[in-house]
Amino acid sequence: MIACVCTHPLDLAKVRLQTAAKPGQGLVSMVWHIIRDEGFFKIYSGLSASLLRQATYSTTRFGVYEWLKDEYIAYAHAQPTTIVLLPMSMTAGALGGLVGNPSDVVNIRMQNDRSLPADQRRNYRNVFDGFYRITKSEGVASLFRGLGPNLTRGVLMTASQVVTYDLAKDLLVKLKMDPAKKSTHFSASLLAGLVATTVCSPADVVKTRIMNAKGSKDSAVHILTNAVRQEGVSFMFRGWLPSFIRLGPHTIVTFLALEQLRKYRVGMRS
Repeated sequence: MIACVCTHPLDLAKVRLQTAAKPGQGLVSMVWHIIRDEGFFKIYSGLSASLLRQATYSTTRFGVYEWLKDEYIAYAHAQPTTIVLLPMSMTAGALGGLVGNPSDVVNIRMQNDRSLPADQRRNYRNVFDGFYRITKSEGVASLFRGLGPNLTRGVLMTASQVVTYDLAKDLLVKLKMDPAKKSTHFSASLLAGLVATTVCSPADVVKTRIMNAKGSKDSAVHILTNAVRQEGVSFMFRGWLPSFIRLGPHTIVTFLALEQLRKYRVGMRS
């Protein structure tokens, strides 16, 4: 959630770029456009939903991943290999995507609301108002719009992010870097952010399009095929640069905080 506060404006710009009718606008111009036309504090539109998303999605995927690793080590009396870490991370990512989907739907709608015509805006006051109004007008099922792409993204994100971080950290330690130093954590998390952005970009863009769609008539396949037909396959990498600029710092702050939690054994077995 700390990482979310630090990078929310970049996440907002990423969502706007992914849902824009025409490609071509850059990260800096998008942020400036939001500040100029909507006001400075509008770069934090949807923050309540974004924070709840981290509290559900990220807590679940990191918690399940660490728990599975602990259970494996206790059972096998050995550190898990990459072949073992991948299914663990994929399981954790899928569960995180499931738990975090409702807040993710509200998050994307709140972030993209000001870019819509005035008569199409939802104007959710906060994440809980969003839950209430979506449930009332569209049904509970709408809180799980885009669940398939979100599960896919959760699996890809967790597998590429946490496994890459663990492997990169082990490699850096073998290269004589101190495993306790923040410079080691910074380097490993930067590599993890780069890999995660590239792997997750297609699923992230498709997920954003589906969750932002009004109503529930159009299927994920219909939205995807329309986007490919009108914009080409390259639309799946729309907003890659702002995604990396956002996910890089987000990953760094997340793992730096996680390492401090590990250092003081917060929430860990004594």
